[in-house]
Amino acid sequence: MAEIQPLHAVHYETHTAGALEGLVAPPYDVIDERMRAELTAKSPFNIVEVDLPKPEEGEDPYAHAEHIFEAWLQQGILVKEREPSIWVMRQQFRLGGQTINRTGFFARVRVEDYGPGRIRPHERTHPGPKEDRLRLTRATRANLSPIFSLYNDPGNVAWNVLDPVTETEPFFTVVDADGIADRVWRVTDEQTIADLQAALADRELLIADGHHRYETARVYADEIGGEGDHRYVLQFLCSMEDPGMVILPTHRLLTNLKDSAKQEALAATLREHFDIERVEHADLEPPVGDMPAFGYIDSFFKQGFRLTLKDRASLEQAMNGKPEPYRRLDTAVLEALILRGPAGLTEDDISHLNGLAYSKDAEQAIAAVESGQADAAFILRGTPIDQVREVAEVGETMPPKSTFFYPKIPTGLLINPLE
Repeated sequence: MAEIQPLHAVHYETHTAGALEGLVAPPYDVIDERMRAELTAKSPFNIVEVDLPKPEEGEDPYAHAEHIFEAWLQQGILVKEREPSIWVMRQQFRLGGQTINRTGFFARVRVEDYGPGRIRPHERTHPGPKEDRLRLTRATRANLSPIFSLYNDPGNVAWNVLDPVTETEPFFTVVDADGIADRVWRVTDEQTIADLQAALADRELLIADGHHRYETARVYADEIGGEGDHRYVLQFLCSMEDPGMVILPTHRLLTNLKDSAKQEALAATLREHFDIERVEHADLEPPVGDMPAFGYIDSFFKQGFRLTLKDRASLEQAMNGKPEPYRRLDTAVLEALILRGPAGLTEDDISHLNGLAYSKDAEQAIAAVESGQADAAFILRGTPIDQVREVAEVGETMPPKSTFFYPKIPTGLLINPLE
């Protein structure tokens, strides 16, 4: 079972640093140069200065992050809580014309090896981001951003412990540029914390977002050795049954299909394994269904098609040895039959984005194909939470970018010190 503990959180002192809207940021891996410039323009104390350091020429970026982080603590820009606490957060956002609320809590969780009954991954990881995050952790000796994990709570036992807290005034509130409102409550009451720990005592955790950071935390904990704060990592924990649980798709763009032999092989594979239906661009994302399916458009015809797997038996060779829940994944079928088939992508290509790119916006993906920036696009639908759970339970991991849990958890709301 995962060990969940309160933390002596570090957070911004808004009287010194200014309003939180100028201080917090999205996770580092969605920030490009333009967004980073916009964030630092809001405030010189924006968390990207530490989480995504950009020093003067010749200065080590991780040493720069360490210097800035320590300076902010000394100046009172950041303060450390004296009492151990857990922190409840409710995120309110608009999607599809509806107002949605997703609620969970921040805590520190003991770092363990993956395994049943403890902590499970759900996606494969790549080496590059882990090395970057490890060097940043060594420099700052802190978790700057939380890992997002899920737990099973069909009876709302854990949430019933925390629900009364949300009837009080939040400790702080921040609304981002997309209109997502994050309300955060501090919980210091020892009995409430004990009740929450008891409610989750036999639960395992499934990492939704932050696999690289979790694996970084494992390496860092072993590097330091012994017992201490470094044996824990900051997490935001949310029930799988939460009514605000939203998983959006991430679409695939192929950029190395100009070779005529690849084009012919791709066309033959599509005809062999899929029912092909012409659709308008607006209908490329398939509706919910039992068979794996996705939309397709290429830069030659610019015509939209919906591809639906004809027969699961066609997966026997391409997915030999893979468990049944994995074979039902749209992203896994796409990877096995097409990306690793006629598209000719290897595991290294997929890891390093050689000939492959991702887009969270279907319209942008289609535009990239129409402009010739990409040779083809596969438009996917969101992976249901039940599929995520089933794949994890059989010990399998999904292809990268199989899930996009929305909204992201902001960086800079809470920091977990590791010493």
